[in-house]
Amino acid sequence: MKAIGYTASLPIAEARSLFDFDAPTPEVGPRDLLVRVKAISVNPVDTKVRMRRQGTDAAPVILGWDAAGVVEAVGADVTLFKVGDEVFYAGSLPRAGTNAELHAVDERIVALKPKTLSFAEAAALPLTAITAWEGLFDRLRLKVGKGGDGGALLIIGAAGGVGSIATQLARRLTPYTVIGTASRPESTKWVKELGAHHVIDHRKPLSEELKAIGIPEVDAVFALTQTDKHWKEIAAALKPQGAVCVIDDPGALDIGLLKQKAATFVWEFMFARPLFGTPDMAAQHRLLTEVAGLVDEGLLRTTLGANFGTINAENLKRAHAALESGASIGKVVLEGW
Repeated sequence: MKAIGYTASLPIAEARSLFDFDAPTPEVGPRDLLVRVKAISVNPVDTKVRMRRQGTDAAPVILGWDAAGVVEAVGADVTLFKVGDEVFYAGSLPRAGTNAELHAVDERIVALKPKTLSFAEAAALPLTAITAWEGLFDRLRLKVGKGGDGGALLIIGAAGGVGSIATQLARRLTPYTVIGTASRPESTKWVKELGAHHVIDHRKPLSEELKAIGIPEVDAVFALTQTDKHWKEIAAALKPQGAVCVIDDPGALDIGLLKQKAATFVWEFMFARPLFGTPDMAAQHRLLTEVAGLVDEGLLRTTLGANFGTINAENLKRAHAALESGASIGKVVLEGW
């Protein structure tokens, strides 16, 4: 099968940072699906793992987690899917990735693709949807339902992949006033279109920006990027007994800043369930199924920002470079072989 991989961590501009090669068809475990990949999307984790994990000439590393495709075969114990089903999912961190024509994935982290979306549109959603859903509802434990006053939620980096989904979920499913951050006219426009009540500039002190919109304190913060840079402002803006959820890889944070407010600090890492095979691993199947339903009902939209064309090394390098620039809006997708 066709695949894209690498053997050594190199800057993305290097010729061998990613290359096309032929790989063997993956082995299918008892609860695995073998999926013929139709479209993929690229996430910051792809670029980070590329610079950390090493391969060999005999076994290049195949990256990629987000995918949409068609089930080609099923393991002996599979109960949720059948051959021919159109699916979408975000994969597992330690397994070979989706930058290949065929991919093996545990059925418990897979869902049927939204019927109203193309493969490319669907591939933009899984990893960020899982991260956003788990961050908002499993970690921050936001109230679901439109009744009453939910307080205020600040999403830092709302124009990115996770922020684009989190903004929609918070606006559609909760009573919170949603405040997103962005820094450019085009990203500000994007976040407003996704449903944020307010958009503030994260290049400026967050506390000043919040005061300017008449909301000096927030009940919850979903910190998606540059958390260490914003940490003091986050702590200052958080209400007593509020909560902060972080997904990026910040440097050292002074957690003591939260002590007097009796505030909660929590991590979100969407790979945790499949990585450790937790008893509730199938929660990702269920939440992706709910996301697909919300999409088909017209309550959520795909966050596809750009389609970089055919799945090959040249186009995948362009996608990695776009993410490393920090200026991408929404998700970068590749489609077809």
